Amino acid sequence: MSGAWIFVCGPSGAGKDSVVASAQHTLSAQKGIVFARRLVTRVLQAGSDHDPVTEPDFHALVRAGGLCWHWQAHGFHYGIAQHYAAEVQAGRLVVVNGSRAHVRELPPSPDLRIVQVTASPDQLAARLRQRGRDATSAVAERLARNTGFI
Repeated sequence: MSGAWIFVCGPSGAGKDSVVASAQHTLSAQKGIVFARRLVTRVLQAGSDHDPVTEPDFHALVRAGGLCWHWQAHGFHYGIAQHYAAEVQAGRLVVVNGSRAHVRELPPSPDLRIVQVTASPDQLAARLRQRGRDATSAVAERLARNTGFI
């Protein structure tokens, strides 16, 4: 089996975290599948699926080549540690909870698969409000951003 990156993308509130968590639970015994932990310049909150990193440390990782993927979204920096590239080279599937904007900029590659998770605008709005992480204006900005990704 050849390795590949599996980027799970979709708008905020679509359920990416739930899809990835369910897949990780279901496939945890599969040695050929690795679920990447994101590094994010956001404090850790209950239920978070990332490892927090300071902005200076994040930029130091980028400069040192410590990240194989990195992007910025919603005022935060996101990255995937370089060691996951070795997993792909070893023939494993590496699942990444990613960004639609980042993935759109990647060149086509035989080792890249994209899984798009979607939900209706009403569901997205309700989930974002329920999450309580964003101000009302930020929820509106996130919803408006979705029109560029249809």
